[in-house]
Amino acid sequence: MSRRRISAHKMASDASGRHNAAAIGEEEAMATYYMMEYDHDHRDEDNANHHAATNGHHHLQKGYPKGGSSQSVLVGNDDNSGSRIQDATNWIREKARKSFTKKVLYKRLPVLSWLPRYNGQDAVGDLVAGITVGLTVIPQSLAYANIAGVPTQYGLYGSFLGCFLYIIFGSCKDVPMGPTAIVSLLTFQQVQNLGEVAFYYAILLCFFVGCVELLMGILGLGFVIDFISGPVSSGFTSAAALIIVTSQVKDVMGISASGNTFIKNWDSLFRAMDNTRLWDTVLGVSCIVVLLLMRLLTMVNVGPKDDMEKTSTHRIINKTLWLIGTSRNAILVIVCGFIGYWLDNTDTILLTGSIPAGLPDIKVPPFGFNNGNQTATFTEMTSTLGTGIIILPLVALLEDIAICKAFSNGKPVDATQELLAMGICNIGNSFVQGFPGSGSLSRSAVNNSSGARTPLGGLYTGLLVMLSLLFLTPLFYYIPKSALGAMIIAAVIFMVEVHVVIPMWKTKKSDLIPGIGTFVACLALPLEIGILVGIGINILFILYHAARPKIAIENQVTPEGVEYLLLTPDRCLIFPSVDYVRNLVTKHSIKQAIPVVIDCSHIYGADFTAAKVIECITQDFTARKQPLFFYNLKPSIVAIFNGLQPKDFVVYYSEHELDNLIRAHKKLTEESKLKTDISIITTG
Repeated sequence: MSRRRISAHKMASDASGRHNAAAIGEEEAMATYYMMEYDHDHRDEDNANHHAATNGHHHLQKGYPKGGSSQSVLVGNDDNSGSRIQDATNWIREKARKSFTKKVLYKRLPVLSWLPRYNGQDAVGDLVAGITVGLTVIPQSLAYANIAGVPTQYGLYGSFLGCFLYIIFGSCKDVPMGPTAIVSLLTFQQVQNLGEVAFYYAILLCFFVGCVELLMGILGLGFVIDFISGPVSSGFTSAAALIIVTSQVKDVMGISASGNTFIKNWDSLFRAMDNTRLWDTVLGVSCIVVLLLMRLLTMVNVGPKDDMEKTSTHRIINKTLWLIGTSRNAILVIVCGFIGYWLDNTDTILLTGSIPAGLPDIKVPPFGFNNGNQTATFTEMTSTLGTGIIILPLVALLEDIAICKAFSNGKPVDATQELLAMGICNIGNSFVQGFPGSGSLSRSAVNNSSGARTPLGGLYTGLLVMLSLLFLTPLFYYIPKSALGAMIIAAVIFMVEVHVVIPMWKTKKSDLIPGIGTFVACLALPLEIGILVGIGINILFILYHAARPKIAIENQVTPEGVEYLLLTPDRCLIFPSVDYVRNLVTKHSIKQAIPVVIDCSHIYGADFTAAKVIECITQDFTARKQPLFFYNLKPSIVAIFNGLQPKDFVVYYSEHELDNLIRAHKKLTEESKLKTDISIITTG
């Protein structure tokens, strides 16, 4: 009989034609089983002979095989080393060639794509958007400096150079680089309790964050953001918003309080409640109410609902109301500045105080400092910053990518390019004494609704910040602290993502577990540890689902009326899940004692552990003389399983083949039983 084995090897080598192949006949099915028996009977002998031959002729295999030999060629170590070096050199050359092409240049310098097409309409849109965002960022940066625990001017220092650099490297027109509430809070948790030297650490942290982001961008690690799921992100953002609100309550009430967690913050607030300043509280609460009311002006729409029916008067009124609502922070700061100026010589309210005038000096970030009685080396500063060096870049990327996706209009977002852009911006900011920043969602919304056409709007925002540093810093002295605190509270309160709870409950209730877990962990623990806990919970869920694949179990009947058990796993077989699958297959196959078919249509990956388990399963079925077949197994997975040469491993791709395989197995079993009976009679 010719060797026509319908085995995994054949199926893998002829995968392209397997779906069109005719159903195999009973003789071919019998051949399959006979050849399996033959292979397994002689496999150990063949392996032993091959091993002996290889050892016996090893000295002849330095460069060429012995004449007539089928052995593989053994290459000397020198040749191997030279080949590896040559391969590595070729790989580096190929990577370098692909990296320095026009396509890559345009991808890594997005300004080259939009600048040649820049026109007058783009210029007007960017000018309006840039000035509007500038009016928002100036008061916000003053307040974010208070959140970060550094002197007020450092918020402005980190708000202009990043805008300029993002014009060149940024890929999203709506992202205004600068301080943000969450990144400022994380900065505070790294530099708190450091007193007057906290700004040294904040500047160095900005440099480190930029370096990590740049390195991640170069290595193409933008995908790591995919490990932070939506529920974890929502839980983290909501908890951070509540912590920020809590941190600003002290300024609204005019008291001193501190703490690195939500609980400790409130504990400190309650202890200091007796020192509450009446007029600071009145002004702060009033500012919150006014800001929330002014925010509603952006939603007012005067005139007919259809824009085509609106008159020019309607459009002017709507645009004016929108501008007033959008510029509410700047308007509030100006009004409260007059109040502060009027009450300057009294102790009625607490004021921001003196802010150094002029632009910051351009200098290398502090890799150590000597400030009076306090000194620190680079190693000591790095040790103090701790995990923030890694956590901050991830959170900054999370914020930035959320903005890019929100305003991308369905276009793909290049996380790697955003990492490169943010890294360069933060490194640049560290040279002008700024603390870490990212894209701000609130300013991005203002930028988008103001009609930004390209990232060039950041030029006008940065220039406005620089002008304020040059000419307006004496006026910032009179801004009440309670007004800045109220401005932050009114902004971040909308970051608490309560609206996602009900949709999450309706879609998949288990997603609430990592979301709520992250939320609670971030409130009870330092923020950077809280998000790690959330990511850990999410990974456990992923591993659990990988370890417990869903398996559809149903009884089917072949065209000839033979009943069989069909098992259909819904995902790949990897080491956490294989024992679970094996136990399930064994349990149901023993219970029903009929042929078993495992439908592998959804199995797209496997590993060594899975191959070992498949080998054990096939041995168990052979010992029970129960047929087991694998249907529609991908050739790449067949190759993995065949690495261990499992016994009676039968793969088929046409449903019509099943009857023949079952019939052949039945006949082989009967012949084997007959041989056994004859053997018993003979020996008896």
